[in-house]
Amino acid sequence: MAAQISTSPNDPVKQFSVFAENRLGRLYDLTTLFKEHQVHIMAMTVLDTTDSVIVRCIVDDPEKARELMINNDFPYVECDVLAVEIADESQFKGVLAALYEAEINVHYLYSFMKRPEGRAGLVINAEDGDVASQALSQRGFRILNQRDISR
Repeated sequence: MAAQISTSPNDPVKQFSVFAENRLGRLYDLTTLFKEHQVHIMAMTVLDTTDSVIVRCIVDDPEKARELMINNDFPYVECDVLAVEIADESQFKGVLAALYEAEINVHYLYSFMKRPEGRAGLVINAEDGDVASQALSQRGFRILNQRDISR
């Protein structure tokens, strides 16, 4: 069953940074909550500290995820990130070369776990997303929007 997403064709990909206590089961609680409500996690990375964790994730239904986190006491912030499609790991160097040549600093990146078409993808947080997007597009990379990653 396809998710009912009310995004426009060019909406940027939304990333949620969820703040949670660094304790047993908290990540499990978040992922179970999403699964029980048919919100699919498309990409995720976890940054831990002594007392807390930041779970960065991309989901196929940001509106539903937002509602679930609010109603279940998962504090979060959201931001737009750059998502780029790659054929496989051999194109990783080309992505980095395009950003390097455009003099764009990459704050962090992580990969998609799954995409609807089965293609690989990278989530990139860069200092200037618009310039990064242009540089990657000029190199022939496909920039994804929220609708591209929704099921």
